[in-house]
Amino acid sequence: MKNEVLLIVGWVTAVQGGVGAGGLIWGEEPWGLLHRWWDLSVPAYLAIMVVGLAIALPVEALKRRKS
Repeated sequence: MKNEVLLIVGWVTAVQGGVGAGGLIWGEEPWGLLHRWWDLSVPAYLAIMVVGLAIALPVEALKRRKS
């Protein structure tokens, strides 16, 4: 159960960081939910995406090793 929660949190965090950065790079304002609470820069969104991937990818690898 713990791994599933970490997996969901990691992927949601990575996606929110990615779409926030994408909105600032290719649009006029960030996309996603984070811009509703904080005014972040592109490097901050990219850092959020990296943190999300750092959470999700090891859990994915562990899941694949178990199967």
